[in-house]
Amino acid sequence: MAATKTKKTTKAAHEETPNKLRIRVRAYEHKLLDTSVKQIMDTALRYEANVQGPIPLPTEHTKYTVNRGAFIDKNAREQFEMRVHKRVIDIVNPTPKIIEALTSLSLPSGVNIEVKMM
Repeated sequence: MAATKTKKTTKAAHEETPNKLRIRVRAYEHKLLDTSVKQIMDTALRYEANVQGPIPLPTEHTKYTVNRGAFIDKNAREQFEMRVHKRVIDIVNPTPKIIEALTSLSLPSGVNIEVKMM
């Protein structure tokens, strides 16, 4: 007779896992991205938060090829490239003070932020 294992940890597993605040930051310029990530990290560490990251994600490369002329020189083309740099920051067990401080944070334009509660 084989012993069968039953899973009784469906509700207990959700209660034990800590709440996470996942912040995804995206920008076209990596220097601007790094300064805004540093600003987020300083704000989180000021309130003694448990911070994981910043974790660099792969850079998106989007290439566009266009004709130089409208109807002459069909073989003359230009290529343009757009790069999107990304970082992820996880804050474990965020307090309401941390969330309020992060929402009132003013970051430069050109930086896109996505915040998720996990």
